[in-house]
Amino acid sequence: MTLNERQEKLCSENTTDFSDLKAIILNCTLKKSPALSHTEGLLNVPKAIMEKKSVAVEMLRPVDYDIAYGVYPDMKDHGWDVDEWPGIQEKVMEADILVIGSPIWLGEKSSVCTQVIERLYGFSSNLNEHGQYAYYGRVGGCIITGNEDGVKHCSMGILYALQHLGYTVPPQADAGWIGEAGPGPSYLDEGSGGPENDFTQRNTTFMTWNLLHLARMLKDVGGIPAHGNQRSLWGAGCRFDYPNPEYR
Repeated sequence: MTLNERQEKLCSENTTDFSDLKAIILNCTLKKSPALSHTEGLLNVPKAIMEKKSVAVEMLRPVDYDIAYGVYPDMKDHGWDVDEWPGIQEKVMEADILVIGSPIWLGEKSSVCTQVIERLYGFSSNLNEHGQYAYYGRVGGCIITGNEDGVKHCSMGILYALQHLGYTVPPQADAGWIGEAGPGPSYLDEGSGGPENDFTQRNTTFMTWNLLHLARMLKDVGGIPAHGNQRSLWGAGCRFDYPNPEYR
C-alpha cells in the first residue's frame, strides 16, 4: 500500500514510539481470499500507517474461517462440530487496537460483520486481571465501503457494539468510502476516485492516528482505572463508595 504525501509526512514527523502495540484488522467482506476486496483496499491505509510506526498488524478475513454462530467463546461446547473462532479471539485479545471493516449491503453492515460482533460479545463477560470486563484497555474503530448510502449507519452500530463490550472508542473512529449511488464502481475499481478521495483519505488517516494515540495513552497508564467498574468486586458486595440506600 502506497500512502499519499501527507500521510507519509505525518508518519515521518511523529516521534512517538508505538512499537510495542499490536493491532488486528478484521475485514468482514463476504469474499473469500484471494478474491478482490474493496473493503480491504481501504483497510490497507490504516494498516500501512500503523506498520510505518512499527505496530505489529495482522489483517484477516473471518469469512476464510469456519466460524460457528452463537454467543459463547467456543461453540464446540454448545453442539457445533467445528468452530475456528477461538483462534481469532486469541488474536483479538493479544491486540491493543481492533479495526473492523465491512461493506454495505442493503444499507447494513455485512452478515459476516454481525457474526463477528456476536462472537466478540460471547467473550465480553470474561474478566481481566483487574476484575474488569475483558476488553477494557483496548481501542476500536471501523472502516466501511460500498456504492450505496450507509457509512454512518453501519459505523454507528459497530462503534456502539465495541464500546458496549468494553472497548474505548476515540474521536472520529470511523471512516468510509461510497461511490455514486447504484451499481457504479467500487473503491478499487479503475476510475472510482476512491483512493484519491481527499475526504476519505483524511478521515481514514485521522481515525488511524486517534486509535494510535489513545492506545498509547491507555497502555502507558495500565488501561482504564480500576475503580467503580470491577465486576468481580461488585459481585463480592463492594459498592465503590455508593451510599447504602438503607441510610438515605
